[in-house]
Amino acid sequence: MKRLSTLIIGLSVFIAGCSNNPTTPSPGTTTSTSTFTVPLLAANEVPATTNADAGASGLATIALTVTRDGSGTITSATANFQINVAGFPPGTIVTDAHIHNAPVGVIGGVYVGVGLAAGELALTNGSGSVTKNGINVPADRATAILNNPAGHYFNVHTALNPNGAIRGQLVAPVAQ
Repeated sequence: MKRLSTLIIGLSVFIAGCSNNPTTPSPGTTTSTSTFTVPLLAANEVPATTNADAGASGLATIALTVTRDGSGTITSATANFQINVAGFPPGTIVTDAHIHNAPVGVIGGVYVGVGLAAGELALTNGSGSVTKNGINVPADRATAILNNPAGHYFNVHTALNPNGAIRGQLVAPVAQ
């Protein structure tokens, strides 16, 4: 019986030593979060929104969490999005929201999608909010956003304005 107990303890120690726990950072890695607060306006769209969505506005808060290796290179990233919108016509359906890569006054391609499901943000009274957490961001895109926030914008799309109804440029977060 003593041999069996010793064998079980030995195997447990061996298995524990060989396991890879992904929640424990590797030595030399660091994790940090940068939070962007982005005011959204219809006038910021390119061209500016002038139809029924023209009175809309909003605020997007984007918390970008990155993991860096020992040399400082971003190896992984996730984003949490809190989107609040108001001033839309009652019954508006938000169809999507994204970070795009382009400076002020320029239309850019989708860079990081929020992952809204169809009808997830229905604005019954013309306003509403949604939170999306743990959205994967490719390491190279997280690096680009952190290195040049002003080269990226966030916008919200509606059925009436499928190319974007309200928009705002990212601004470097204030150090806390």
